[in-house]
Amino acid sequence: MTISRRGFVAAIPFVLAGCTTGRQSLAEPAIGSSYVSMYAAVDTEPFPVPAIDLRKVKPKFLRREVAYRTNEWPGTIVVDPAARYAYLVLENGRALRYGVGVGKEEALNFRGEATIARKAEWPGWRPTPDMIKRDPKRYGPLKDGLAGGAGNPLGPRALYLYRDGRDTYYRLHGTVEPWTIGTTVSSGCIRLLNQDIMDLYRRVPVGTKVVVLPATPATS
Repeated sequence: MTISRRGFVAAIPFVLAGCTTGRQSLAEPAIGSSYVSMYAAVDTEPFPVPAIDLRKVKPKFLRREVAYRTNEWPGTIVVDPAARYAYLVLENGRALRYGVGVGKEEALNFRGEATIARKAEWPGWRPTPDMIKRDPKRYGPLKDGLAGGAGNPLGPRALYLYRDGRDTYYRLHGTVEPWTIGTTVSSGCIRLLNQDIMDLYRRVPVGTKVVVLPATPATS
């Protein structure tokens, strides 16, 4: 799949980053009017999407285009749990980078290659049997699941990861806790700011390749 950079530049006012390797950038963006607009409230959805309080999110985890060296083809999503970033690979050594929250234990994190086999707007959510087993008091009462909506932990969008045609039960999705982006907090899924998962959702089709790197400790 080929992604035109013209489409990305026209769609959103990015702050260009300095050089990165496959892990993280040395520069951090200043929070300006473009970010206020980028993370403003969305009132065109079936349910409200509140504005992000940018004081509660580290600037380095806000969406931006960066230099990114990888052997993956444009259109691939690369998740780096150690650095707390997800990259949508572009052409010419560039990527669109999103801050993410990841599993609070390395054993909970998916790793390796998968495919987005399903996309959903305002998805329903149900705890997995493993989640109920680990924390029955918290998840047991929710075993029948929650309908999609403003209070649903998956937020406004979800991308479902499959491997060899089978659901891995890992997703890239939104969050009702934007202050957790950049932390180890989830039960293994990759959470993004709601405005970011909505942005990523409309850029990638079903069939997109996702690569999740090992969740080794971050260096900063």
